[in-house]
Amino acid sequence: MRGYWNRPEETADTITEDGWIRTGDIAQFDEEGYVSIVDRKKELIKYKGYQVPPAELEALLMEHPAVADVAVIPKADKDGGEIPKAFVVLNPNEEAPADEIMAWVAERVAPYKKVRDLEFVDAIPKSLSGKILRRELVEQERAKGG
Repeated sequence: MRGYWNRPEETADTITEDGWIRTGDIAQFDEEGYVSIVDRKKELIKYKGYQVPPAELEALLMEHPAVADVAVIPKADKDGGEIPKAFVVLNPNEEAPADEIMAWVAERVAPYKKVRDLEFVDAIPKSLSGKILRRELVEQERAKGG
């Protein structure tokens, strides 16, 4: 890659002077020397070449009358690379099927941004400051084989 078309600042931020590309992925080595991607510097879901910001989908989902809390993560997908998966906490005494909530989102976003998987949970993991701990959800998803 030589750089981004007509975007010299982004190219300079991505490609180092010695030719390395900064992907924004955060990796770790295990004891056997294998590399695993464990997080992203920028929290973006990469779906079929598009970048989907989880925070945008979370803000939209919070507008749904049945939703009390939400977190969106990338879920591995053999066709799209990653798909947006939502973890949703419903308001007390509310019921809303997953497909209805996903259709509601799809009506309000570009087709590549729509939530393609949804799981209901009792709580969203957060830090003491209230930041969503996406890494915990991603690790749970990987443990399930997703």
